[in-house]
Amino acid sequence: MSVLELVNELRSPRTIRERCERVLDAGLRGELRHFSVDLARMQDAARITAEVTRERYPDLNIPPHSRFAHFDAGGVGRVAQLSAEISGHDPREQARILTDVVVTSVLLDAGAGPDWRYREPETGLEIGRSEGLAIASLAWAKSGGLTSQGRAYEVDARGLKDVDGEALRSAFQVRQDNPLVGVDGRVHLLRALGEVISQRSDVFGNDARVGNLVDYLSQQAEGKVLPAPRILAVLLDSLGTIWPGRICLQGAPLGDVWRHPAAGGEGASAGLLPLHKLSQWLSYSLLHPLAVSGLTVSDLDGLTGLAEYRNGGLFLDVGVLIPRYPEVTSQAHEVGSELIVEWRALTVALLDRIAPLVRTQLGVSAAQLPLAAVLEGGTWAAGRKLAKQRRADASPPIQVLSDGTVF
Repeated sequence: MSVLELVNELRSPRTIRERCERVLDAGLRGELRHFSVDLARMQDAARITAEVTRERYPDLNIPPHSRFAHFDAGGVGRVAQLSAEISGHDPREQARILTDVVVTSVLLDAGAGPDWRYREPETGLEIGRSEGLAIASLAWAKSGGLTSQGRAYEVDARGLKDVDGEALRSAFQVRQDNPLVGVDGRVHLLRALGEVISQRSDVFGNDARVGNLVDYLSQQAEGKVLPAPRILAVLLDSLGTIWPGRICLQGAPLGDVWRHPAAGGEGASAGLLPLHKLSQWLSYSLLHPLAVSGLTVSDLDGLTGLAEYRNGGLFLDVGVLIPRYPEVTSQAHEVGSELIVEWRALTVALLDRIAPLVRTQLGVSAAQLPLAAVLEGGTWAAGRKLAKQRRADASPPIQVLSDGTVF
């Protein structure tokens, strides 16, 4: 198998599922070093997830998991405000603007840490964690701080390459008494994104604008239908070099891919476990801009669940995953450690197993509640609810030494 074929294999959602399932199988056999697995507790996890889903969406009209939901945190309709502001543009340009906003926001959506908060000047709301990052990133884009053109919401290569630590700290109100985890990692990602889009005119156009991704994805559609795995493939191909310090396969950077002894595989890819959390989160979040542009996205379940700490925290706090030794929860761990990779892999595999259980609890079909809606309803919110109940700072059950580019 050529290097290109190996890289494409490790970018495939099918490979993510297969290798995460191998890790779960090893857990069910009692062969993992860091966790044991009790599937008898899955019904409890499904029940809690269904309860939270009904609380958040009483009519069960649940959208796919998306960064856009976070923009409306605190009950403020910021997405509607944005849509109204850009309504004078044609649908394709509206989609470009929405893509400018959401791509940068997703890339900035790694764990903020428990102590950081963003105070929104217009409302006085103080919001932390993922929603706070969303609102701060939206305000930054609106200010024109991510473009060389000075136009609200647009994001281009020159604007991104000009980002430095001072600009990011200012946009996110970072101070000694308001610390944000992973500032340097976030700056690296934005600057690296600027380099990539300036080099990939085939995807991002001669004006090197993030939003031109919509035009490229439209070219990949069959008629007006675009399969969701195709979105992920484009993102991993076009943005694959932005991730810092990751495994390379004969010079090719692999992104959110890590080593685990239970991952399986053959040849040069043996033992490599792909997860691609932020890229899949971005794939889900692009559904709205693509719909505005007139495209329909098919095969949503072709993507996987997201290997992040709220979903993973749900399974730990309910008791589906059981730490094998106290240091799992009493110490902080590097993102590339075998323990964290194991936790994330188990999370992806267990999300596939919880989805049909949640549908049964809610009395809906897979067509009515695809995996993306289970996440939104859903597992992410249930994980956060349990974290708030069990820990004063609502932190996840396992502490991760984040570099600002994974969780």
